[in-house]
Amino acid sequence: MVKRTLEQAIHNRLFKGKAILIFGSRQCGKSTLIETMLQEQEKEWLYLNGDDADVREVLTNTSATKLKALTGNKKIVFIDEAQRVINIGLTLKLFTDQIKDVQVIATGSSAFELSSQVNEPLTGRKYEFMLYPLSFGEMVAHHGLLQEKRLIENRMIYGYYPEIVTKSGDEKELLKLLADSYLYKDLLMLEQIKKPLILEKLLKALALQVGSEVSYQEIAQQIGSDGKTVDKYIDLLEKAFVLFRLPALNRNVRNEIKKGKKVFFYDCGIRNAIINNFKPLTSRTDAGALWENFLIAERLKYLRNKGIDTKLHFWRTTQQQEIDLIEEHGDELNAYEFKWGKTQKVRFSQTFTENYPNSVNKVISPDNVEEFLLR
Repeated sequence: MVKRTLEQAIHNRLFKGKAILIFGSRQCGKSTLIETMLQEQEKEWLYLNGDDADVREVLTNTSATKLKALTGNKKIVFIDEAQRVINIGLTLKLFTDQIKDVQVIATGSSAFELSSQVNEPLTGRKYEFMLYPLSFGEMVAHHGLLQEKRLIENRMIYGYYPEIVTKSGDEKELLKLLADSYLYKDLLMLEQIKKPLILEKLLKALALQVGSEVSYQEIAQQIGSDGKTVDKYIDLLEKAFVLFRLPALNRNVRNEIKKGKKVFFYDCGIRNAIINNFKPLTSRTDAGALWENFLIAERLKYLRNKGIDTKLHFWRTTQQQEIDLIEEHGDELNAYEFKWGKTQKVRFSQTFTENYPNSVNKVISPDNVEEFLLR
């Protein structure tokens, strides 16, 4: 079993008087992570699944007395798929305030449901963690750097979801099932998604524009919608852990794009499943864009898993000068260009180097990828 980076951080927060919340997309390994941790605990624990109707009933509009009876002599309560429980935040608050000797842990696959229910009731009473699909760093720790570098092309095509990584040979079928179930099951349960066909068209349009600047108005015309709906649906897709937005860096340098944005997928396999393209990289025209998506998503996982507070941007001018990724650490900047082809030469824009002379600039290729994703 692959050891998850977050395991130690979560373990260090046990029995600190606060609820522990783990967010993440469906099938990214939340339940497996918590169950693995709890099996190593000497304390007895209770598992409750929010997908079960009777569990939802007993946890909704409950009382401390009822929860104490439910918990019995267990010292840890694990509520899986907690977003399915109405007013789950109030229930978790009862645990933290009234049953102080019990550690409650809750997982949720839909941030837009769970976080909206818990933020106010649990102010100052919770630790939050975000679990992503498996990462380059976790797989390096599992079977070594050389083996994982050999598998980079495979990861760019099929991604890092645990089931995909562990069931070699069935990747295409499993990815299609995964994409359908987690992309649509959570989102289409919301009343806000009134046009599922538009959502599907939007996902395909965004998948085909990975690495390119996104215009909501242009996409809206392309899919037969409007800019406001596109903006709303992208926001929901981000909160459902399907994709994330990368804003443009703007420090008032002349000709810098001020409000630009790119959209990337947390997992390349999901992106490829959406457009049904699992061809090898040698047969693809989007290898460069896939490499960019892979590196930015993996860098985001690394930074978040390590708890490093860094703002991520891309940089572009109206003259189409561009840098793939800028990391902003206070007043410090690190600039990265990503090149899949080993023979490609790179020159950083003179406009950028003159206006940001203290930036540390690096080119990341398959040869030195570990420098970027492991440190």
